Amino acid sequence: MRIDRDSLGSLAIVYGCSAAIIAAVLCFVHVPWLRWSLIVLILWVCVWQTAFFRVPKRTRGGTERSITSVADGKVVILERAFEDHFLHRECIQISVYMNFFDVHANFWPSDGEILYYRYHPGEHFLAFKPKASEENEHSCIGMRTPSGHEILFKQLAGGFARRIVCYAREGESVRGGEQCGIIKFGSRIDLFLPVDADIKVKVGDVVRACETVLAEL
Repeated sequence: MRIDRDSLGSLAIVYGCSAAIIAAVLCFVHVPWLRWSLIVLILWVCVWQTAFFRVPKRTRGGTERSITSVADGKVVILERAFEDHFLHRECIQISVYMNFFDVHANFWPSDGEILYYRYHPGEHFLAFKPKASEENEHSCIGMRTPSGHEILFKQLAGGFARRIVCYAREGESVRGGEQCGIIKFGSRIDLFLPVDADIKVKVGDVVRACETVLAEL
């Protein structure tokens, strides 16, 4: 396990603020049970944030035709939708929602070549709401898999997320299961696949990045 390189600054702020708060508690809170309860709570926040920004070591599941989950979380949308950024056709949309306790590092869903990347500033509605897909801040990444299929996924910021990090560069080749970025705090991934994809999940399923196969192309 390692910590995401783009999250070290955020963790430094968390640790610095926590140290200052603990110092204030030790100086000004004189009721023993309250003092130690506050200190334990602050230390728990530090541990939680460290776990939140970790990049777990994962082994990608499936075959070269398998599309694995980009993120840890729960499947909240599984439906047909028209994708008009890159594919410009009707697709199967699979959306995975990440809560505050899921790992927020994202991983490439397949080997392939990056054909399209765009960043779109926007709102910060709660990520599980349907309108978040178009109106929230998001990044769009289109890629071609080794089997020749084109897919697209979106990193969507949520109600509390204020920064999306994406490592996509048009023209680059990527490997499924390697980190492709991170979204800070509650957020969502929308994945758009060909309509003839063999879907392996259903709404409500809990999935793990790299390991859970969402579909076979």
